[in-house]
Amino acid sequence: MSRVLPAAGIDFPLDVPVLVIGGGACGLVAALAAHDAGADVLVLERDASPSGSTAMSSGMIPGAGTALQKTRGVTDMPAIFSADIQAKAHGENDPVMVDAICAASGPVIDWLVQQHHVPLRLVEGFLYPGHSQPRMHAPASRSGADLVAGLLAAANTAGIDIVCNASVTTLFADPDGRVRGVELQRPDGAAERIGCTALVLACSGFGGNAELLARHIPELKGAMYYGHTGNRGDALLWGEQLGAATRHLGAYQGHGSLAMPHAILISWALMMEGGFQVNAKAERFSCEHDGYSEQAMRVIAQPGAIAWNIYDERLHKLGLEFEDYREALKAGAIRSADSIGALAELCGLPAATLAATLAETQQLAAGRGSDRFGRDFTGKPALAGAFYAVKVTGALFHTQGGLRVDSDARVLRANGAPLPNLLAGGGAACGLSGQGRDGYLSGNGLLMATVLGAKAGRTAATLIKHGG
Repeated sequence: MSRVLPAAGIDFPLDVPVLVIGGGACGLVAALAAHDAGADVLVLERDASPSGSTAMSSGMIPGAGTALQKTRGVTDMPAIFSADIQAKAHGENDPVMVDAICAASGPVIDWLVQQHHVPLRLVEGFLYPGHSQPRMHAPASRSGADLVAGLLAAANTAGIDIVCNASVTTLFADPDGRVRGVELQRPDGAAERIGCTALVLACSGFGGNAELLARHIPELKGAMYYGHTGNRGDALLWGEQLGAATRHLGAYQGHGSLAMPHAILISWALMMEGGFQVNAKAERFSCEHDGYSEQAMRVIAQPGAIAWNIYDERLHKLGLEFEDYREALKAGAIRSADSIGALAELCGLPAATLAATLAETQQLAAGRGSDRFGRDFTGKPALAGAFYAVKVTGALFHTQGGLRVDSDARVLRANGAPLPNLLAGGGAACGLSGQGRDGYLSGNGLLMATVLGAKAGRTAATLIKHGG
């Protein structure tokens, strides 16, 4: 029940300057930014503790020109980052928004690390598809849960109030679209109302809403959703009722490497550094380096909607740098054998075909021949025993379309004018992934969560200072 009702005659027992709906990365960053700008802020979180889709991610935030990059000798600039985003999205993004987000990405990461002591470090050793520079910043565990923990610790240190088990159902607004407050529901059914001067929507996209998915992304019908089930599209529905414009509602981030039946994310770094995927016939079926988002539908299209990631001891050690991979190992999802034939037997794959596929990739790594799918295997060592495999499927991770916002995170009407006091970031806002599934550049989700979150918080504080 995501509704907007008239504010006339509604009493709010509690009133706060800045109200944030959602306690994931976007909401916590927005709260920190608003607090630092001098505004009192309250975060409403639907769950018993803040987590959201951020906790289900690898916790990697891309940023250009950060202090961490400079310390490691990485030369990166917002213009390079912008070019990478636009190239991946086929130029379908608003260039003004891309440039603004990329220009702010480095300063936001520096602010989180230096002022709020969020434990981020530069991820080195590999590049995700489409990135020309090492610019991923993540906790040491490369776990989204640890990113949330770091942001939550910062919010607690700042004394920011966070109310959990608070599911917002209703916004109350004036005829001009100014939001005056919200109504939330407690687990026992009790309702509470809170007024606000500025409202930040940080409650993600609509991946958990089957009706909205069927309407906007019908190709995902029947696909597994690996995201927070609470992502019901509340921000989208509220925004539309308030007269907000929307954009790129068919865009989404998929992933072609979710361990099954364990539902654990297996890092795409294994594919980027020399691994490959095969189907139940032990045959490769695509260029794995195109990107993990577009790979989701390719995997789903295979027999049984599954694939096998094939890699070796070198890449297994790389995988161990990721908390999710270590969890998959503990869960028994990772299979290994000294020979490719023994691995095929463990996985129930045709041994001769898998051996032939491996041999082909080894020849390609040596620079002999060209890959029929267009992948360049050179520059990375050919796979050599011991060999590893994990059975995976493709899944929807989060939607990328949403409310249209400006570079200050203000939600816009169809005519381009901002709504009076409504801000949005993260999955609630239109992302930078173009119109479909193949425009997603790794990290785009957390980029929009953190950068737009920071912009939303600061803009909200500015609105407060100017009387809302």
